[in-house]
Amino acid sequence: MGTTNQRQSPRREASVSDPNFPSASSFSANKKKWSNFLPIFVGLVVLGEIAFLCRLDMAKNVDLVNTWADSFYQFTKSTTSSWSTVSLADEAWSGIGGGGLNDPGSAPQDRCEAWLEEEDYVTYSRDFKEEPILVNGGHEEWKTCAVGCKFGFDSGKKPDAAFGLSHEPGTASVLRTMESARYYAENSIDMARRRGYDVVMTTSLSSDVPVGYFSWAEYDIMAPVQPKTESALAAAFISNCAARNFRLQALVALEKSNIKIDSYGGCHRNRNGRVDKVETLKRYKFCLAFENSNEEDYVTENFFQCLVAGSVPVVIGAPNIQDFAPDSGSLLHIRELRDVDSVAKSMKYLAENPSAYNESLRWKFEGPSDSFKALVDMAAVHSSCRLCIYLATKIREKEEESAEFRKRPCKCITGSRTTFHIYARERGRFEMESIFLRSDNLTLEALNSAVLLKFKSMKHIPIWKYERPKSIRGGDELKIHRVYPVGMTQRQALYTFNFKGDSDFRNYIESNPCAKFEIIFV
Repeated sequence: MGTTNQRQSPRREASVSDPNFPSASSFSANKKKWSNFLPIFVGLVVLGEIAFLCRLDMAKNVDLVNTWADSFYQFTKSTTSSWSTVSLADEAWSGIGGGGLNDPGSAPQDRCEAWLEEEDYVTYSRDFKEEPILVNGGHEEWKTCAVGCKFGFDSGKKPDAAFGLSHEPGTASVLRTMESARYYAENSIDMARRRGYDVVMTTSLSSDVPVGYFSWAEYDIMAPVQPKTESALAAAFISNCAARNFRLQALVALEKSNIKIDSYGGCHRNRNGRVDKVETLKRYKFCLAFENSNEEDYVTENFFQCLVAGSVPVVIGAPNIQDFAPDSGSLLHIRELRDVDSVAKSMKYLAENPSAYNESLRWKFEGPSDSFKALVDMAAVHSSCRLCIYLATKIREKEEESAEFRKRPCKCITGSRTTFHIYARERGRFEMESIFLRSDNLTLEALNSAVLLKFKSMKHIPIWKYERPKSIRGGDELKIHRVYPVGMTQRQALYTFNFKGDSDFRNYIESNPCAKFEIIFV
C-alpha cells in the first residue's frame, strides 16, 4: 500500500541533535573539498568509460556515456547540496545513489520507483482497523467498511464524532438529515457551518458526505418495461397539499391542457390510493414526480420509483434534475408554471408516437449513461461508512501536516527526468495505491494510463460490482469516469471539476508533493 503502513522505514536524514552526526560547519568544509575535486573526478569517470567503449561502436554508445555522466553529476550535486543543510527533507534524492536506486540489475525508472516506495513509506499513529472510528449516536458496526467504523457510545473511549452539536474538544459535530432546506433552513450547508457543525450530511452533493434517496439495492432500476394499459396518460401520488412550490397548480394546469391524470394521493384524488405505487406506475406512460420543494440535488423516491416502473418522469423539483437523468431525453422537466403547456404537448406527442416514446426509455434496454451509473454507484457504500472514511481521511490529513511527513521526497531525479510519486484510491475505499508519473510524460492521458495499469495489475474489482443489476455490471474491464484530488465534494467530482489541460495538471503535480487522487470507475 502507498501510505498505510505499520512501520517506519529507515531514512537517510540525520537529526541536527544527533551527537554522532558531524556538524553543519564540518559538512560545509567537506563540501568545498569535495566540490574542488568533483569536475576532475567526473572527467576521469567519463574518460574511463570512453576508453572502455573505444573497441565498440562509439557513435552508438556516446549517448549512453553522456547519460551516465549526467546521472552521476545530478547525484553528487543533489547529495552535497542536501547534506549542507543536514536535511534531505526538501531535496529529491537523485541519480544512482543508495537504497532502491543502487540495484544494478534494474532500469533507472524501476530503481527510482523502488526508492520512492521505500522513502515515502510512512507510519501513521493510528490503525483504523485496530482502533475504529467511533461516532456517538446509533448502534451500528460496519464490518465491511474500508475503515473500522462503529456507532454508539463507549464510556472508555473518546468519540471521533457525534451526531448533533458536540461541545467536546476533538469530537466533530455531525449533521445528518434528508429533509429539504426549503422547509428546514438549518439544514442548508452554510447555516449548518454557522451553527458549528463540522461535518454535513444532506441530500446536497456539495455536502461533506451526501445522503441520497437512491441506491441500486433499494430500487430495481433496470426492471423490465411493462405494457402501458391505462387510458390515463399519467399517474400522480401527491399527499402533501401544502408544498412550497407550484406542483398542485401544475397538476391542475396539465388537466386543463387535456392531460388525463389518475391521482392516487391525498391531493386531487380521483382513484383509490390503497395500491402498490410502483406496480401501479408500471401501467402508465408517464408519472408525475413532483417534489415538495425545488432544491438542488433534492431528488427523492418520487423520481426513482418512476425509473423503476419504466414510466417517463414528468418532474417538478431539483433545478439540476438532468444530473440525475439515466439518459438524455429520459424525462420531462417543468421548471416553471409557464412550462406546463409545452410539456403537455410533449406528453401528447410521445404518447401518439411509439418510436419516439420508446426512445425516452431506450436506457432501460441499453443501460443508463456513465454519468448516472457514477452517481448511483456512490451509494454502493452506505453513508455511515462513507462518514467513517471521511473522518479517517481528515485525521490522516492533519497528521500529514507534521514535519516528519513533510520529509518524504515524493520525487526522484535521474538525469534530466523526474519520477513523481502520487497516490490513488477508488471512491468508497480508504487505502492508497502508489502511482508513478514521469516528467517527460506528465499528462492527463498518462495519469489515466498509469491508474489503469496499476489497478489492472491488482486485479481490482470495483466497489459497486455486486451492487449493480447484473445487466449493467459489465465484464472484468476497468473504465475510468473521473479522477480528481481527494477532498473534493461529489458535486465537484461528478460534474464541475476538470484539470484545464495538461499544463494545469503538471502544475498541480509539481505543487502538491505526493498528491492524492480518487477514482470513479464505471
